[in-house]
Parts: sequence; structure tokens; C-alpha cells
Amino acid sequence: MSADRLERAFASTAAVLAKVNAEQFDDPTPCASWRVRDLINHVVGGTTFFAVTAETGTSPGRGSQPTDFTVGDYRASYQQGAQRAVTAFRAEGAMDALMSVPFGQLPGSVFVNIAATDAFVHGWDLAKATGQSTDLDPELAGQLLASAQRSFPDTMRGDDGKAPFGAPVEVAESAAAADRLAGFLGRQP
Repeated sequence: MSADRLERAFASTAAVLAKVNAEQFDDPTPCASWRVRDLINHVVGGTTFFAVTAETGTSPGRGSQPTDFTVGDYRASYQQGAQRAVTAFRAEGAMDALMSVPFGQLPGSVFVNIAATDAFVHGWDLAKATGQSTDLDPELAGQLLASAQRSFPDTMRGDDGKAPFGAPVEVAESAAAADRLAGFLGRQP
């Protein structure tokens, strides 16, 4: 695994973020407990979370007050954080290094794929929530889906707000790869 997938996932989500406007911040998303504003804050904050974890080998603790990136230039903050994360994962030894995350210790080569999937699927969530096309980077979506199907633990599934992903949703094989990935991760395309 390399940081290339992560870079592509960030680029896909950046393209979606470019089309989000402030009037949509309070709109619902496929993540029932989040509005568009919450999702933007998660994806922007996620870039720094991934970067710090790859740089230090330990995920950062949660701050007492979450940052609301939507009051500033969240697109620029996303791009900066994304570049920092890609650089950190491309650093010598990063793919072999053990990284401590809230759910255990993983080699960088595994965690980078989790980061790419998270960034990409939340881009899908934003696209869905804001009326954009969800047919995002079909090649990357297919790669992430195949990887998730091989290695995704059921322990990560549960109710919204209690687990990162819901039960798989059946999606037609003819659907876009990004929609199939979203369905596999519990979203309703």
C-alpha cells in the first residue's frame, strides 16, 4: 500500500468540498447524527488526525472544544491538512511503522488504507448530502471496495453514533463503484 490512494481520496473529496456552499451547512447527511457542517469539520479535522498519527505513530487526543472549520476557509484547511498527511505517509519507513489509533496498533500500510477509505466515503457523504454526483473516482472506489470487502471487521459496525459504520446496504452490481462502497459501509445510496 502507498500514499497514492490517500492522495486520490483527498483529491476526490476536495472536488466535492469545492461545490459545497454555506447555505447547505445545516442540511442532513447520510450520517444521521451529522449535518453538513459536522461532516465538513470531520473531514477537515481528519486530515490533521491522519497526518499527526503518521508523523508521530500515535493518534492525537481529542481537544476539549472541537474546531468549527466552516467559520474559516475550510477548503484551504482541508488542502493543507491533506498535503501534510500525504507527506507524512510518504516519509521513509511510514508504511512499516506501527501506528497507535483508538482501535489498536496498525502498520502504516494498513492505516493509510483506512484513512483513504474514510476520506473518500465522507466525500461521498458530502456529495450525497449536497446534491452532487456520487459517481466519484470509479477506479479508486473499486480498489477501496475490494480492500474493504477483504479486511473490514464486523466489530466496526453498529448503530449511528455508536459505531463508525452501519450494516451493509444491498446495492445493485450495476451501480457506481462509489455507491457500492458506500452501501458496503452502511450508507443508503
